[in-house]
Amino acid sequence: MITIIASTNRPASSTLKLAKYYQKLMLNKGVEANILSMAELPADFIQTDMFGSRSEAFEPIQQLITNTQKFLFVIPEYNGSFPGILKAFMDACTFPDSFYDKKAALVGLSSGTYGNVRGLEHFAGICSYLHLHVLPLRLHIPGIRKEMNAEGTLFEEKTVNFVNEQVDKFLKF
Repeated sequence: MITIIASTNRPASSTLKLAKYYQKLMLNKGVEANILSMAELPADFIQTDMFGSRSEAFEPIQQLITNTQKFLFVIPEYNGSFPGILKAFMDACTFPDSFYDKKAALVGLSSGTYGNVRGLEHFAGICSYLHLHVLPLRLHIPGIRKEMNAEGTLFEEKTVNFVNEQVDKFLKF
């Protein structure tokens, strides 16, 4: 099972649009993938689902993560790194069942110049600690508003080609 993580809880985010683009691309290649947006997390999960506790609202999310073998993280740049909601989510998930010895691909995006290069490096360190094996081809999409139309479709040829290459490698990974 593949799950695409839209790694922000910002409403109507470019991150979720890009996650849906990846999902559609995989479906066109004959592979189904789930999407989990951090906006779907229970509002109080930091109080109810940390340090070994598990709420009824978080349980289906934990089951999805436990059953997933491959993750594609779509990660926006927040203050030179990745969103805190993503780190809190990773901390809330059961260890080691959630991520240990599973596989992941990383996609960074930003409205600025660098496409979250630094944030993906920070997140890759967490993946390494969790024994979550990361596909070497990490994409960085800067200026996301210049790369994607209002419907959430990438249109810059170079970016579309890189995304296709990453998806092909991820599906074989």
